[in-house]
Amino acid sequence: MQINNPFQMNDWGIGKFLKVVLAIQLAMWGVIGLDAIGLQIPILRQLIGFIYLTFIPGILILRILKLHKLSNIETLLYTVGLSIATLMFTGLFVNTIFPFFGISGPISLLPLIITISVVVLVLCVLCYIRDKDFSDSCFIDVGEVLSPPVLFLCLIPFLVIFGTYLVNFYHNNIVLMFLIVIIALIAILIAFDKFIPKNLYPLAVFIIAISLLFHRSLISMYIIGWDIHVEYYLCNVVKMNGIWDSTIPSKCNAMLSLVMLAPIYSIISNMSLTWVFKIIYPLLFSLVPLGLYRVFQKQTDKKIAFLSVFFFMSFLRFCSPMPRQNIAEFYLVLLILPMIDKDIEKIKRSFLFIVFGVSLAVSHYGTSYIYMFCLTAAWLILVLMDTPAIQGSRDGLFARFSIYKREKLADNPISSKIKNRTINSTFVLLFVVFTLAWYMYVSSSLTFNTIVHIGNHIVSTIFTDFLSPKASPALNIIVSETVSPLHNVLKYLHLLSQFFIFVGVITLLLKRKEMKFEKEYTTFSVVNLVVCFATIALPYASSKLGTARLYHITLFFLAPFCVIGGMTFFRIMGRVIKVSWTDQRVKSSLQVLSVFFAIFLLFNSGWVYEVTKDHPGSISLSQESFCGDAKQKADFYSCYVSEQDAFSARWLSKNTNKQNLRIYSDRDAKWHVLHSYGMMRGNVKILSATTKIIHKKAYIYLRRLNIVDGIIMGGPVYNTTEIFPILGKSSKIYSNKGSEIYYSG
Repeated sequence: MQINNPFQMNDWGIGKFLKVVLAIQLAMWGVIGLDAIGLQIPILRQLIGFIYLTFIPGILILRILKLHKLSNIETLLYTVGLSIATLMFTGLFVNTIFPFFGISGPISLLPLIITISVVVLVLCVLCYIRDKDFSDSCFIDVGEVLSPPVLFLCLIPFLVIFGTYLVNFYHNNIVLMFLIVIIALIAILIAFDKFIPKNLYPLAVFIIAISLLFHRSLISMYIIGWDIHVEYYLCNVVKMNGIWDSTIPSKCNAMLSLVMLAPIYSIISNMSLTWVFKIIYPLLFSLVPLGLYRVFQKQTDKKIAFLSVFFFMSFLRFCSPMPRQNIAEFYLVLLILPMIDKDIEKIKRSFLFIVFGVSLAVSHYGTSYIYMFCLTAAWLILVLMDTPAIQGSRDGLFARFSIYKREKLADNPISSKIKNRTINSTFVLLFVVFTLAWYMYVSSSLTFNTIVHIGNHIVSTIFTDFLSPKASPALNIIVSETVSPLHNVLKYLHLLSQFFIFVGVITLLLKRKEMKFEKEYTTFSVVNLVVCFATIALPYASSKLGTARLYHITLFFLAPFCVIGGMTFFRIMGRVIKVSWTDQRVKSSLQVLSVFFAIFLLFNSGWVYEVTKDHPGSISLSQESFCGDAKQKADFYSCYVSEQDAFSARWLSKNTNKQNLRIYSDRDAKWHVLHSYGMMRGNVKILSATTKIIHKKAYIYLRRLNIVDGIIMGGPVYNTTEIFPILGKSSKIYSNKGSEIYYSG
């Protein structure tokens, strides 16, 4: 039995296509209407809202562009990318224009659903006018969908949900431990050509991605992480006020991926911001490895592409909850994909490039500035490589540095390749100007000033701190001892993978004509290798931008070279021991690398340390077995919000007058639970053992770590007993057996 392929809706007949779109539009209005009259059907509005917002605007734009005959992956990625961009800029338009017409709360249900519906209807009309004659539907075999490998892969996300449920409510990690082993075995099965066929590699990538993301994000019923609490606060301000205030002095406030996207999903889908962050954003970010698989597969082969993406996902940073960066990285993939896809017409490719570039710029300042640096450097290198002086001539060494006339260049076959490139001076100038202008004029220029400060500091200290172990956090990690020999193994696994990357890039440069890597991608890879080295050599930049973050972003380009470098290394070792290199040996090298990546995942996920009870540190796997000292325990739970903490923070917010309010708490509570669920900003003072005087009519907030574990984070770590004299002079006004609030009358 065959059915229409839902991933290829842009190839359906226009009548059937518009019927489905309008049916989803009507379903969206219907569930909102049912909720308005008090008839709520669980999950229905959330599901329809997600489908409507995530897919409908983008698939309509694809048809308007007449982008047909794309692969399933490309159709899915472009659809979601265009939809999210439409939501962000529609929200910005509504927020800017509607107040002039007397609508004080534009970011609320009625203005949003009316505006988005009008946008969808206009796109439907344009779609019909532009693409009414195209029809070439493709089908999928239902029998293949129900095959054992597909059912096996689709079972894994349900294991994640059940496993996190057991951890949250029964403190049992057995299912999640089993899950990590299954994911590691998938890489080995694919490398050995067992059970999972090649046509299911993309599905395997998506399943692994969403499983790893959910195994972290679904821990706790509340948000976990560090910066995510600031993000939650800013999104909640927009949602409560019904409007985005761009003047709030916060670097995160300039990012539409937060202040527009999250409130729109929350309001339209009737989903709390907590679950938007814990479900919607991981779902969107899970498309990043899928896009990278397509990028790598178009330039290598399916097995190398899968192992490259598996290595990318095995890095611990992949699972870190950072909504704004997750969206920015999604757009980074969408900028790479059309860069290597020359089958799309240039004008359409340029349109996609501009939309995705602008969307990246308004999604995350850090990723935008890193991409801006790489883009500018890559463009300069390409310009130098494409000049006639560098290309050379037949007139000797001196002529290699002469400049040809433009008409001669036009006759050169290289010029056609130059014209077909997406990385050109127009796009570079547009991206740089837009990015700098956005962050200079939005949110009080905080992000722009931060980057300028980092640049000035690098210039002033580059010679004194260059490759200094004391100054560089990255180099310090490399040369310092770890907490145990087993943790030392992970350090050397990282070093070995970076060695493979270096060998892989060198192999590319030496054998560029034998490989299928696009010239633009090759240039970006070289630049990112330099950035990777800079995270070690330039300590201030790596400490401010984040060593792990920088390395994680470089893997968007460098991940396949870990596999290629490993294969090259084995080939060289084979020549040393005089072993002939055959196709079977290439296959064997990939099998060895799959075992290496499986072990790499087991270490990075914390699985090995949990099994051996050797300083376990995974928030998902090791809550019951963590046995560190007071400081390690405080760091372990620094980003974790318990139910008692969330309830007490909300109670404090609702039952106090926020004007002239004074609150004392430990350091992490100030920047985490009180910031997000307490919605308190700027009026919280840090409580520590050195605090001797508490203002009159002030509140003292103690979270679960303070009460149950007896630890106070006040910069240094203190025992809660050290603040008993202060508590003795105050009255306890709230307690839920995990969190307490005192009042100094």
